[in-house]
Amino acid sequence: MGGALLNPGARANYDRAMPRLTVKAALFALALIVAVNGAQAQTRQKREQRSAEPATPAASVDKRDSLVAAAGAFNGRPYWLALAQCGGIYFKLNVFYTDAAVHARIDRPDPRANSEFSKKLTDAIKTATAYFDGAEHFLMTDRGLERIDAVLVYDAQSHAAGDRLKTIDAALTAAKVCPVLYQACQEANAKACSETLAPVS
Repeated sequence: MGGALLNPGARANYDRAMPRLTVKAALFALALIVAVNGAQAQTRQKREQRSAEPATPAASVDKRDSLVAAAGAFNGRPYWLALAQCGGIYFKLNVFYTDAAVHARIDRPDPRANSEFSKKLTDAIKTATAYFDGAEHFLMTDRGLERIDAVLVYDAQSHAAGDRLKTIDAALTAAKVCPVLYQACQEANAKACSETLAPVS
């Protein structure tokens, strides 16, 4: 066996085979690195796509739509759209308050916090419903839509408005412009906006 290692013919074969094996090993290692990096890039891209904010669907504005004629963020926009967006904001508040009430009831029992959040979530859903009712009314009156069709028109806009909000504070800040809108709606069309809304905090 020792003689085979010293044999010049065997040594020449070994010297020729080694570079090929080294190249193959290097290519394999390179392919492995590329595959791992590609998988990591795909995972990162999927994570970024999931965390990316969904685009707000374009609102289907119609020349028959009644427009808000009041100072503020909603001036010149269709009432149904503005009301739907405020409804989405208050609905998201309801979701936040529901989550907080569940935590106050189950995770860290706190009857006082549970009671407070339960009242807030009830007020928020009542307010959201009033805004949604107003949006439906305008779509049914202005465009002659059936109730179910009106809901389909405003639903995407309300969801988009709520989905942008990630915290209770962000939702409360976004909701600040809504009472002025509802008051303008009551003055312009008392039938569409007939509720007396409690302030949501």
